[in-house]
Amino acid sequence: MDMASCQAGTQPTVLVIDDEAGPRDALKTILRTFCNVRSAENAKTALDVLNQDPIDLITLDQKLPDRHGLDLLRDIKHRHPDVEVIIVTGYGSLKSAMEGIRHGAAGYLLKPFNVNELTTLIQQTMDKKRRLDFLRHSLRTLPDLWGSEEESARAWNKVKTGYASLSINAQGAVASQQDDMSLLPLLSDILEATDRQLLNHSSRVSFYATLMASRLNLTASEQKSLALGAFLHDLGKTSLPSYRFSEDQVLPSGEASLCREHSDRGARMIAPLGLPIEVGQIVASHHERWDGQGYPRGLRGTDIPFLARIVGIAQTFDHLTADVPGRVALPLDAATRQISLQSETHFDPLLLEFFIQVVKDSPVSTPAMDIAPAA
Repeated sequence: MDMASCQAGTQPTVLVIDDEAGPRDALKTILRTFCNVRSAENAKTALDVLNQDPIDLITLDQKLPDRHGLDLLRDIKHRHPDVEVIIVTGYGSLKSAMEGIRHGAAGYLLKPFNVNELTTLIQQTMDKKRRLDFLRHSLRTLPDLWGSEEESARAWNKVKTGYASLSINAQGAVASQQDDMSLLPLLSDILEATDRQLLNHSSRVSFYATLMASRLNLTASEQKSLALGAFLHDLGKTSLPSYRFSEDQVLPSGEASLCREHSDRGARMIAPLGLPIEVGQIVASHHERWDGQGYPRGLRGTDIPFLARIVGIAQTFDHLTADVPGRVALPLDAATRQISLQSETHFDPLLLEFFIQVVKDSPVSTPAMDIAPAA
């Protein structure tokens, strides 16, 4: 198999974590033809290697002698978020695969693994890592992305051109930037490049907002704008240096409070992208409050755009119920009781009552997977 794309620039360095010598040596033999390879037989040794050497990608056995693989995965993604992880295990299940992906694993293979599947997955993962690394660099070096509309437009052109050149089909990626939904792969990767948990949160909020949309008398274009605006509501947080979703303080109301500038920054970021006006209203106004005590403009009551009012409820509900490292998730009944206390202060009372009923009636009250909406 041609692994040229895996070798762009310098060869990637892969850390093989497996307590069994046979599979560990087999992986090392396969990978050393196109990667630099390090190995570790337990979690402690693996973390020591990660702290000493730059690692691009990890193949991780799910069962280790000193720690469960999924626990180690969570630790790795917290301490080294730029490192990609592929789970390779003989003890797999759909549930554990979903759990691994939810916590940031790029892929999942069962032992005995197929060599072609393994090398293809590693190539795809390294392609993705190059895109995410490019976006991380862009977010650090292109503050014009949240500058004036003219400055932001120029910065976005640089980002879209560079991102397309790193995509599998560069010409197709450039040509596809014709409508708002075609931007989703890029915007989704920007969220993930910042923090995988931020992407997960954005996906869940879009899910909850879509539950509402299916029960409200919204037009097709309004439903589309609601789903997209909910997904992008926290895009402005990608402008914050070293942002961590798990460190974004959540107030008793359920509102995240790390940076009040993020809604305005997010609105400036998407201004030149040609998205529907309602999407920008959601991004700008999802932290406005029914009593006028919100931000950034202190809008009150029905002056807050209708779709933004929906997303404000959805994002708070997710902050209360999401299983996120460092936070305690509330069960559905406790979350609905707590959010109902914010009626007429934070939230439109009629919309909040409707949302609570929709969530309770829904056969799937939480997203099955933390993934971005399909383009």
